[in-house]
Amino acid sequence: MIALVVNGKEVQTEMAPDTPLLWYLRDELGLTGTKFGCGIARCGSCIVHVNGAPTRSCVMPLSGVRGKRITTIEGLEPNAEHALQKAFVAAQVPQCGYCQSGQIMSAAALLDRNNNPTREEIVAHMSGNICRCGTYNLIISAIETAAREIQALAPPPEPPEEEEGKSDGDKRSERDARGRR
Repeated sequence: MIALVVNGKEVQTEMAPDTPLLWYLRDELGLTGTKFGCGIARCGSCIVHVNGAPTRSCVMPLSGVRGKRITTIEGLEPNAEHALQKAFVAAQVPQCGYCQSGQIMSAAALLDRNNNPTREEIVAHMSGNICRCGTYNLIISAIETAAREIQALAPPPEPPEEEEGKSDGDKRSERDARGRR
């Protein structure tokens, strides 16, 4: 018996431990948003998050995810309201749509780690995802749009703690004195 958490729900399976996670998600749980593309971890269509990390489910055996948290495209955000999902639709990224869930899951991992990536960082991170339709520029644009939305929703940074008992003038004088040394 292999136990894991998929999209926040504890689940168990008696499938063989060497069964790829992809087939468990699609065949046993009916989560068909994650796609089979190449079967050799090259195209990225099957990307899900395992404990927050983008993982190619077509080659990840169930034994490798025992006790771990799995998030699929269906679990990313209820009603497809994640900034990336909305940006992909607004930018009209999908043509065939086959790679879309893997693209979004890969991009979500990037934006979880860095909500203000440069274009070069986006391109480098997404280089392992193949789009058969060649909509790479639209994908990059959608990720940039989602990053801006995520940044706008992020709480402002905490101001540095004030030193007790010192006025702003005292602090300025100390900074000036340090600068003259």
